[in-house]
Amino acid sequence: MSEPTISRACVARALRLLGRFVLTPFEQTSWAGCWAALTAGGLVVDDNDPAVGVTTEDADCLAAEHEALFFGTRFPCLELWESCYLTDEGDEPRLLGRRTERVLGAYHRRGLVPDPAFGQPGDHWGIEALFAAHLLEHGGAHDFVAGHLRPFTRRFTSALTDHTVLPRYRALATAMALAVDAAASLRDSPGDDRAGRSEVADGFVAAEGGWEAPVRITMACGLNNGGFRNPIRVLTRHGCVLGVEPGDQADDPTALPNIAIDFDYHNTFLSGQRLRYPLRRVGARGEGRFERISWDEAVSLIASGTRRIREEYGPAARYVNYATGQSAVARGSLMAQGLLALDGGHLGSYNSYSAACTAFATKYTYGTGLSGNTPDDYPNSKLIILWGHNPVETGYGTGTSQWLRRAHDAGTIIVAVDPRMSDSARELADHWIPLRPTTDSALADAMAHTIVSEGLHDQAFMDTYCMGFDAAHMPAGYEGEEDYLSYLYGRRDGIAKTPAWAEPITGVPAATIEWLARLYATSKPAALLQGLGPQRHGNGEQTVRSSFVLPCLTGNIGIPGGTAAGVGGTRTHATPPPIGAQQNPYPGKIPVFLWTRAITDGSAMTSTHDGVQGVDRLETPIKLIVNLAGNTLINQHADINETARILRDDSACELIVTSDLFMTPSALFSDIVLPGASIFESDNIGTPWRPGDYLIASTKCVEPVFESRFEYDWLAEVARELGVHDEFTDGGKTLPERLRDSYEKARLSEPDLPDYASFRTMGLFKHASTRSYVAFREQIEDFEHHRFPTPSGKIEIFSPALQALGNPREIPAIPKYVPSFEGPQDEAVQRFPYQLIGWHTKRRTHSTLDTSPRLERLEPHRLWMHPADAAVIGVHDEEEAEVFNDRGTIRVRVMVTTRIMRGVVGLAQGAWYRPDARGVDTRGNINTLATQRPTPLAKGNPQHSNLVAIRRA
Repeated sequence: MSEPTISRACVARALRLLGRFVLTPFEQTSWAGCWAALTAGGLVVDDNDPAVGVTTEDADCLAAEHEALFFGTRFPCLELWESCYLTDEGDEPRLLGRRTERVLGAYHRRGLVPDPAFGQPGDHWGIEALFAAHLLEHGGAHDFVAGHLRPFTRRFTSALTDHTVLPRYRALATAMALAVDAAASLRDSPGDDRAGRSEVADGFVAAEGGWEAPVRITMACGLNNGGFRNPIRVLTRHGCVLGVEPGDQADDPTALPNIAIDFDYHNTFLSGQRLRYPLRRVGARGEGRFERISWDEAVSLIASGTRRIREEYGPAARYVNYATGQSAVARGSLMAQGLLALDGGHLGSYNSYSAACTAFATKYTYGTGLSGNTPDDYPNSKLIILWGHNPVETGYGTGTSQWLRRAHDAGTIIVAVDPRMSDSARELADHWIPLRPTTDSALADAMAHTIVSEGLHDQAFMDTYCMGFDAAHMPAGYEGEEDYLSYLYGRRDGIAKTPAWAEPITGVPAATIEWLARLYATSKPAALLQGLGPQRHGNGEQTVRSSFVLPCLTGNIGIPGGTAAGVGGTRTHATPPPIGAQQNPYPGKIPVFLWTRAITDGSAMTSTHDGVQGVDRLETPIKLIVNLAGNTLINQHADINETARILRDDSACELIVTSDLFMTPSALFSDIVLPGASIFESDNIGTPWRPGDYLIASTKCVEPVFESRFEYDWLAEVARELGVHDEFTDGGKTLPERLRDSYEKARLSEPDLPDYASFRTMGLFKHASTRSYVAFREQIEDFEHHRFPTPSGKIEIFSPALQALGNPREIPAIPKYVPSFEGPQDEAVQRFPYQLIGWHTKRRTHSTLDTSPRLERLEPHRLWMHPADAAVIGVHDEEEAEVFNDRGTIRVRVMVTTRIMRGVVGLAQGAWYRPDARGVDTRGNINTLATQRPTPLAKGNPQHSNLVAIRRA
């Protein structure tokens, strides 16, 4: 039998049908048509036709697989775009890269652009197949097929084979490859390449205008909720992102810095793993089974569910989950709270996962969180102690690490106190003092003992400004209670808090404690800069309160070059207020860390035991969670396995709505998942994370990919269905109009801001002068007329308010070392002998950017372990270990290093939770092992207090 003849027309028809099939919803007739065309073209034979005998049941199965493969309802997704497989020099695999632009150029030379109705980047396999079919019929196909479609198809069909679970789609992959190979074998005839033909091809519309265009440069901002909030310049052309550059002038001494993540936003956010369409859960929560729905359906489901839950349970059953990857003037979570407030209210929240303990402790002592000096004051210090503070990696405000470098270069001594040698300790510090996690207050108390016993303290400062340091300065009515000096000398418990006492607790030699105490007391002005890590422990409030005594003892408060420690807030330039904020008519609030308890035991939560504010007790459990651009629903919350168990029960929390860029671990546990827009696809205004003298006009530079939408737009549609559209949109205003209004409000108090149009054109505005701030300067310079905003008007070392809580063992009225649960003195160390801490890494912001291969190469996710501990376990560098406790098990590679102290292991937070069939997290998410037990006072996050055991994997 002779080989069948493969004609140009048959191959063109096959490619057209295949392209249409991949681009459009499944139809049984289109499936059969593909195979008929392939058979007619001699590409397959009837015996292998998978369309034969397709039943209705088969068709449903094929349709579901079609949705999963070509419309992204199953994750990880099959990527459908050439730029995700083939890249040009300097590009990473992603959507809208330089390769995409090359493909679009090939179309444009024929006078074509892809039909916008498809809603796809132009280098989609289906669109390329339609274009190749057009070229086969009209000439000039070979170069495009050979240069683009054929090498793309080889990789694409291999990926299709790996992703599909049905033999029929594996057969389809083979057929697609055969069709493209056939097209490549059909050489063009002389004169076939007639570029510029005006015929409109199937799947395309006519191009308008010429192809040549300059590179467009716009400003964007890393809007993640983290310590860096920097400008980046985005280079685009023809709707493609060609790259990013530093957003400020490098030769400007006031230039805002950039870090590694700034230059990978486009590679990460424009990944082929983006959510593409609204999805509705069809399997069990967490199972990962979804179906595609329209935006109209999604809006209707959200509105009806929101209304039903309010009517059935009341406003307290509705909750907007804490955390967001989009922290800017337009922020989805705050707008969602505003919408629910307009619709009758919602359960509120207070605190943060970041700083609950220090925020509480600072206000109890100073009466305010404004306890910091702005970073430009650092060069005035003779000594800076970075106490668990790592701004080189975390940012902690744009410019913080630069000011520390200036101080160090000017002769300031820097000491780092930290269980591990962080990048800040390695790059900035003259001395590194490692100590055991949770024992910080023991170290501070021992330093205080040395300072007082050697007469190095400023007694006049203590007498004038402080209450409760000694018996002579106790508040009226509390004269018989223990003062701080009595505690230091052990007058009640018989234990003097000497360096020798602290050494076995902290692991810091007594001689080192004495040296540090003397250095601090004799180096005035000296700044004690606290990071947020030390207070994310089970005794975090006491860690912060003990540290306050040191600047008081040495008179380092209210002066340039000193600091009061604590949360460290400052007053700086005003920024535009967030869009959509509304007064919540429901007064009840919970600590943000206790939202899982509010699902399981909401009706039992009270103000006395659970930190509920605004009401005595909650009326109902949480039944609705709105989770916008946040991964705290699973990934960033403690005890992930317990959290997953709670969320799997959809009779408890009945509706979970998530909007995000990706199918995050949190999105997997949602009922409705919506595709959000990245910083490249929407306008916004970026503000400094901490003190800063700038604003960034983050400007939309490409159209939203697929059916992605910024939260304001679809929330406005939900508001319409709930009958509050005008109130939510301020009379029907668009997001750009709301951004302008917000900016104009900032101009009322910041007259040097340019007009809004000029600001948008500039992209980056920096105030001409730095607004410096020294906390409590007025109080120290004129105490008679400017008292501290505490009930007594003084710094309250002894707190009557804390005494009134009646829990002296966990919440003493004076700063004391209180051993933490899951600290080195917990009896559980017999079973779990290692203290596991987390930190914020330079390669991601919380969990944002964890999926970046480029940043993983920069800093691989590893468990830090001291060589002596590794030898005991028998694990070597780069080998896998299993870390476990009663809450779960993770598997992760080890980095053996002397940069962490013995008995302590460390793992950067933010890795995406990826359990295997046994429930072992294979990515190494620290929160798999963290406890949901809150801290005693703030009811805050103790996620760095973890006792674990370790074994070789």
